[in-house]
Amino acid sequence: MTAAASDSARAAGPSVVTAGDPSGPKVIVLDPAGAGKHDGLPATWRPLAERRGVFWCRVPAGGALGEADDLLGDHGPGDPEIAVVAGGSSAATALQFIERHPGAATFLLLVDPDSDSDSPAGRDDVVTKVREAGTDVQVLSADAEDPLPLGHPDVVAAVRAALGDV
Repeated sequence: MTAAASDSARAAGPSVVTAGDPSGPKVIVLDPAGAGKHDGLPATWRPLAERRGVFWCRVPAGGALGEADDLLGDHGPGDPEIAVVAGGSSAATALQFIERHPGAATFLLLVDPDSDSDSPAGRDDVVTKVREAGTDVQVLSADAEDPLPLGHPDVVAAVRAALGDV
Protein backbone atom coordinates (compact mmCIF):
# COMPACT_ATOMS: atom_id res chain seq x y z
CA MET A 1 0.00 0.00 0.00
CA THR A 2 1.40 3.41 -0.90
CA ALA A 3 1.68 6.19 1.67
CA ALA A 4 -1.13 8.13 -0.07
CA ALA A 5 -3.40 5.08 -0.04
CA SER A 6 -2.58 4.48 3.63
CA ASP A 7 -3.37 8.11 4.51
CA SER A 8 -6.62 7.91 2.57
CA ALA A 9 -7.65 4.72 4.37
CA ARG A 10 -6.89 6.26 7.78
CA ALA A 11 -8.95 9.36 6.93
CA ALA A 12 -12.02 7.28 5.98
CA GLY A 13 -14.77 7.15 8.57
CA PRO A 14 -16.04 9.62 11.16
CA SER A 15 -13.87 12.46 12.43
CA VAL A 16 -14.89 11.79 16.05
CA VAL A 17 -16.10 8.58 17.67
CA THR A 18 -18.02 9.11 20.90
CA ALA A 19 -19.05 6.77 23.68
CA GLY A 20 -20.33 7.16 27.20
CA ASP A 21 -22.13 10.12 28.76
CA PRO A 22 -21.15 13.31 26.94
CA SER A 23 -22.58 15.49 29.74
CA GLY A 24 -20.32 14.06 32.47
CA PRO A 25 -16.55 13.98 32.88
CA LYS A 26 -14.83 13.70 29.50
CA VAL A 27 -11.73 12.23 27.92
CA ILE A 28 -10.64 13.73 24.61
CA VAL A 29 -8.26 11.49 22.65
CA LEU A 30 -6.23 12.98 19.79
CA ASP A 31 -5.28 9.92 17.73
CA PRO A 32 -2.88 10.52 14.84
CA ALA A 33 -3.31 6.90 13.69
CA GLY A 34 -7.05 7.28 13.12
CA ALA A 35 -8.27 4.21 15.02
CA GLY A 36 -12.04 3.78 15.25
CA LYS A 37 -12.84 4.35 11.61
CA HIS A 38 -15.81 1.97 11.90
CA ASP A 39 -17.41 4.26 14.52
CA GLY A 40 -16.36 2.29 17.58
CA LEU A 41 -13.82 2.83 20.36
CA PRO A 42 -10.93 0.41 20.71
CA ALA A 43 -12.12 -2.40 23.00
CA THR A 44 -9.65 -1.44 25.73
CA TRP A 45 -11.34 1.96 26.12
CA ARG A 46 -14.92 0.72 26.46
CA PRO A 47 -14.83 0.20 30.26
CA LEU A 48 -13.64 3.81 30.70
CA ALA A 49 -16.63 4.96 28.63
CA GLU A 50 -18.92 3.47 31.29
CA ARG A 51 -17.86 6.32 33.64
CA ARG A 52 -16.89 9.13 31.26
CA GLY A 53 -17.74 10.54 27.89
CA VAL A 54 -14.97 9.57 25.48
CA PHE A 55 -14.37 11.66 22.37
CA TRP A 56 -11.93 9.77 20.13
CA CYS A 57 -10.74 12.40 17.65
CA ARG A 58 -9.43 10.67 14.53
CA VAL A 59 -6.85 13.25 13.45
CA PRO A 60 -6.48 11.97 9.84
CA ALA A 61 -10.21 12.57 9.32
CA GLY A 62 -11.15 16.18 8.60
CA GLY A 63 -12.75 18.12 11.44
CA ALA A 64 -11.41 16.08 14.36
CA LEU A 65 -9.06 18.75 15.68
CA GLY A 66 -11.73 21.44 15.41
CA GLU A 67 -14.08 19.29 17.47
CA ALA A 68 -11.44 18.78 20.18
CA ASP A 69 -10.67 22.48 20.30
CA ASP A 70 -14.39 23.28 20.55
CA LEU A 71 -14.87 20.83 23.43
CA LEU A 72 -12.09 22.51 25.40
CA GLY A 73 -13.27 25.99 24.44
CA ASP A 74 -16.84 25.27 25.57
CA HIS A 75 -15.70 24.19 29.04
CA GLY A 76 -16.77 26.58 31.78
CA PRO A 77 -16.42 26.91 35.53
CA GLY A 78 -18.25 24.14 37.34
CA ASP A 79 -18.39 21.88 34.26
CA PRO A 80 -17.28 18.23 34.66
CA GLU A 81 -13.56 17.61 34.31
CA ILE A 82 -11.86 17.06 30.97
CA ALA A 83 -8.78 14.90 30.41
CA VAL A 84 -6.82 14.92 27.15
CA VAL A 85 -4.76 12.06 25.74
CA ALA A 86 -2.53 12.64 22.72
CA GLY A 87 -0.16 10.36 20.90
CA GLY A 88 2.84 10.88 18.67
CA SER A 89 2.50 13.85 16.35
CA SER A 90 -0.64 15.06 18.16
CA ALA A 91 1.26 15.91 21.35
CA ALA A 92 2.21 19.42 20.23
CA THR A 93 -1.36 20.09 19.09
CA ALA A 94 -2.72 18.98 22.48
CA LEU A 95 -0.35 21.34 24.27
CA GLN A 96 -1.45 24.20 22.00
CA PHE A 97 -5.16 23.52 22.66
CA ILE A 98 -4.67 23.36 26.42
CA GLU A 99 -2.54 26.51 26.39
CA ARG A 100 -5.28 28.28 24.40
CA HIS A 101 -7.96 27.18 26.91
CA PRO A 102 -6.27 27.54 30.33
CA GLY A 103 -7.87 25.52 33.09
CA ALA A 104 -10.20 23.58 30.78
CA ALA A 105 -8.29 20.29 31.03
CA THR A 106 -7.41 18.80 34.39
CA PHE A 107 -5.08 16.17 32.92
CA LEU A 108 -2.93 15.72 29.81
CA LEU A 109 -1.22 12.44 28.93
CA LEU A 110 1.30 12.59 26.09
CA VAL A 111 1.93 9.09 24.73
CA ASP A 112 5.26 8.63 22.96
CA PRO A 113 5.58 12.19 21.63
CA ASP A 114 7.29 11.75 18.27
CA SER A 115 10.05 14.34 18.56
CA ASP A 116 11.98 16.26 21.18
CA SER A 117 10.13 19.43 20.26
CA ASP A 118 6.83 17.78 21.20
CA SER A 119 8.01 16.43 24.54
CA PRO A 120 7.58 18.33 27.79
CA ALA A 121 11.37 18.65 28.08
CA GLY A 122 11.46 20.46 24.75
CA ARG A 123 8.48 22.68 25.58
CA ASP A 124 9.10 23.55 29.22
CA ASP A 125 7.63 27.03 28.79
CA VAL A 126 4.28 25.74 27.54
CA VAL A 127 4.16 22.83 29.99
CA THR A 128 4.88 25.19 32.88
CA LYS A 129 2.12 27.52 31.72
CA VAL A 130 -0.51 24.76 31.43
CA ARG A 131 0.53 23.28 34.76
CA GLU A 132 0.15 26.69 36.41
CA ALA A 133 -3.36 26.85 34.94
CA GLY A 134 -4.22 23.58 36.71
CA THR A 135 -3.46 20.85 34.15
CA ASP A 136 -1.49 17.81 35.34
CA VAL A 137 0.87 16.87 32.46
CA GLN A 138 2.32 13.36 32.24
CA VAL A 139 4.30 11.47 29.59
CA LEU A 140 4.05 7.76 28.84
CA SER A 141 6.90 6.33 26.78
CA ALA A 142 7.11 2.75 25.59
CA ASP A 143 10.92 2.72 25.38
CA ALA A 144 10.48 0.72 22.19
CA GLU A 145 11.18 1.40 18.54
CA ASP A 146 7.48 1.64 17.72
CA PRO A 147 5.27 4.06 19.65
CA LEU A 148 2.39 2.73 21.71
CA PRO A 149 -0.95 2.91 19.92
CA LEU A 150 -3.50 4.82 21.98
CA GLY A 151 -5.68 1.71 22.22
CA HIS A 152 -2.89 -0.16 24.05
CA PRO A 153 -3.86 -1.42 27.54
CA ASP A 154 -0.90 0.43 29.12
CA VAL A 155 -2.27 3.74 27.81
CA VAL A 156 -5.73 3.03 29.21
CA ALA A 157 -4.22 1.94 32.54
CA ALA A 158 -2.23 5.21 32.78
CA VAL A 159 -5.34 7.26 32.04
CA ARG A 160 -7.46 5.35 34.54
CA ALA A 161 -4.79 5.65 37.25
CA ALA A 162 -4.40 9.39 36.71
CA LEU A 163 -8.16 9.91 36.85
CA GLY A 164 -8.72 7.63 39.85
CA ASP A 165 -10.84 5.23 37.78
CA VAL A 166 -8.96 2.09 38.77
